[in-house]
Amino acid sequence: MIEEIQKYNQKFVEDKLYEPYQTSKYPDKKLAILTCMDTRLTELLPAALGIRNGDAKIIKNAGGVITHPYGSVVRSLLVAILELGVEEIMVIGHTDCGVQGMDGTEMLEKLEKRGISGEHIEIIRHSGVPLEEWLGGFESGEESVRDTVASLQKHPLMPKDVTIRGFMMDSLTGKLKIL
Repeated sequence: MIEEIQKYNQKFVEDKLYEPYQTSKYPDKKLAILTCMDTRLTELLPAALGIRNGDAKIIKNAGGVITHPYGSVVRSLLVAILELGVEEIMVIGHTDCGVQGMDGTEMLEKLEKRGISGEHIEIIRHSGVPLEEWLGGFESGEESVRDTVASLQKHPLMPKDVTIRGFMMDSLTGKLKIL
């Protein structure tokens, strides 16, 4: 599959198909969106929001959550705010999220079945990483969004003039629900 993508990319560049997507690094709408990496949202989310290339910084991960207060998500949002002019943040969860109900213990078992040694897992656990929690999901998508919004609003490095709001998106229709 990767080879096919590389071949497509070569033709894409040769034919200058990138030209309609050219924009600056600064988001035109001064907006950042934290959302899930779910494949259904790849085109649905921007289309449902009227977001075009260059309009917003979109940060995606499993569940659209913050797993650490000083991890890559918060860092990315701070860069977007401090360096790229973002003034508003939308946290968007979605229906039927694969992270909802995910069990960290089961995830660790899957890692071991894939060849990750129990010894390595124990080393990581003893270095302070709560693996079951880190690999676990959430009970409610709506509560996860509310928790993420609250974490960002209360974060000691988050400028207080940044608007942060939470939403749930229907992963079939794209309909937004304000939380």
